[in-house]
Amino acid sequence: MAVMTRPRPAAAHAALPVRRYRLDTKGAPYAFVAPFFVVFGVFGLFPLVYTGYVSLTGWRADTPGSESAFVGWRNYVALWHDPFFWNAVKNTIGIGLISTVPQLLLALGVAHLLNYKLRGRTLIRMGVLLPNVTSVAAVTIIFVQLFGRDYGMVNWLLGLVGVDHVDWQAGTWTSWIAISVIVTWRWTGYNALIYLAGMQAIPFELYESAALDGASRWRQFRTITVPMLRPTILFTVIVSTIGSLQLFGEPLLFNTSQTPTTGGSQHQFQTLALYTYDQFWQKFKYGYGAAISWAMFGIIALFVAVNLVAARRMRGVDAS
Repeated sequence: MAVMTRPRPAAAHAALPVRRYRLDTKGAPYAFVAPFFVVFGVFGLFPLVYTGYVSLTGWRADTPGSESAFVGWRNYVALWHDPFFWNAVKNTIGIGLISTVPQLLLALGVAHLLNYKLRGRTLIRMGVLLPNVTSVAAVTIIFVQLFGRDYGMVNWLLGLVGVDHVDWQAGTWTSWIAISVIVTWRWTGYNALIYLAGMQAIPFELYESAALDGASRWRQFRTITVPMLRPTILFTVIVSTIGSLQLFGEPLLFNTSQTPTTGGSQHQFQTLALYTYDQFWQKFKYGYGAAISWAMFGIIALFVAVNLVAARRMRGVDAS
């Protein structure tokens, strides 16, 4: 009969560092990433799930006890037949298109210029980023003065070429253009630095070979820079799309009336984020406002999916 013996103290003491080492190698990576997931769960995932629950209720802040009134999909059905919601969708997509496309094209051109050897290149790059770090409130207030109907500098410049004064807040297209100018001014430099980082990762030998073959700088830009920057361009398109669909500060401050959340007298530049804020804090419809938030989340996911599918098809065409 075998006799069970306890491990010697020396052997157990020698095995302790080995266990600590294994625990460190296996558990340390999870410990390092745990703070992110904890913060994301508290401030990201939980609000998202809770907002989804609230969207299925008839909760109104001005009606006590309504937070427990479960209404199912009634808020989403009402949303589908809400003309103000679809007007906000139209405004959001319209402003997003006429701000994102010129913004990224300008950023690509600025990055191409900054990629060359210039005097004071570091100072210029810092200056390009200054609009992005400026307060959105200060920037929008300044642009509101520039786009003023009676004494704005933009109308003064237009008057020099014979164009009558434009009431930028009153019209749909004029308000879209004015807000898009603010967005473009703030974010062009940010995207330009992202493109610049991507350009500096392109091997310089490709440009030397193209120059030896007689390719001009414009041809090098089209045939080398743009194809090599395609993943970076896709990233900026997705990020800019998400940002444009969440546009809030610029249209809110651009409206100088007593009810800025309406997006103009005829809701001509009321975005989805503004409409959500209006339902939450002006009309106290928490359930309906949560439904708008989830609808906005679905629209953002749809646009991102379309961008990813288009990028994959472009890769397939290039590979073939």
